[in-house]
Amino acid sequence: MITIKQVAEYAGVSVATVSRALNDSGYVGKESRKKVEEAVEALGYFPNEVARSLFQKTSRMLGLLLPDISNPYFPLLAKGVEDCAQKNGYMVILGNVEEDADKEEMYVKFFSQYNISGILSAASGKKAYGAQVPQVLLDRALEGENYSVSTDDTLGGELAGQAVVDAGAREIIVMAGPRKVSGARDRLSGILSVLNKEQVSYKVLETETFNVEKAEATAQKLFDTFDTFDTVIANNDVFALAVMKEAIKRGFSIPEDIQIIGYDNMLFSRLMYPGLTTVAQPAYEVGYKGAKMLIDLIEKKTVADKRVKLEPELIRRDSLR
Repeated sequence: MITIKQVAEYAGVSVATVSRALNDSGYVGKESRKKVEEAVEALGYFPNEVARSLFQKTSRMLGLLLPDISNPYFPLLAKGVEDCAQKNGYMVILGNVEEDADKEEMYVKFFSQYNISGILSAASGKKAYGAQVPQVLLDRALEGENYSVSTDDTLGGELAGQAVVDAGAREIIVMAGPRKVSGARDRLSGILSVLNKEQVSYKVLETETFNVEKAEATAQKLFDTFDTFDTVIANNDVFALAVMKEAIKRGFSIPEDIQIIGYDNMLFSRLMYPGLTTVAQPAYEVGYKGAKMLIDLIEKKTVADKRVKLEPELIRRDSLR
């Protein structure tokens, strides 16, 4: 690795001059700056950001914790984070914690050791990560003085519940997401508030995860557990797809025999046949706005709203009558 000392020797200037030129701090003569730039280009020198962050006790890196990168919702969220970070001169380090509390803690320690500027977390941990660095929660919220950007999942649940009622549902299976995730709890609350108000019969299937690898087994469990139902409110689009596949395997027609509604509005939900009616979450916007909030905190700018909730939208397709 080329060092700053080698750049100085090549350019015929002092190490201090190279440092001032690279960091744009202090006066550097026009001729000396040109020599430094030519040396950097010739030697292929890149500043050691780790060393710089250790010296400055900070960096221009953001840590992003996701619960499951294989869930298609989270790459969209991550893209929003990265686009905003790049626009503002920051880089993003991803930690895929796979719903594992120990792995989540490991990444937080790693971020701390490398003086990460701030943390964005969509992981399902029940506590914040201390006060050492600014942090913003994505797609979830905790009690207390936390900053967060999420979808209004209570409203999203209400939209899903009302959609199936309006479609004539009479015997409904509600797939509850993991209760440890605040968004899943809010979503379920919104669904049940509508179904109870409309006095529609329903049963709840508890699920412990949004993990895509569990979707098919959960769909099989649903059909093995419940004898009669005409509608399924799935906890996300992946699980809705798994239910649709299992229903067709067992000889049911959609939506004539069984209606299905998802949650998220992933790309594949409109490519399926029949197209999946779903509640759209603004995943990209959650990531982008969350990153902007975090950067404002890092740069000591005013954040007017500590808890931002974005509105979901019902997307009507063919899986409801």
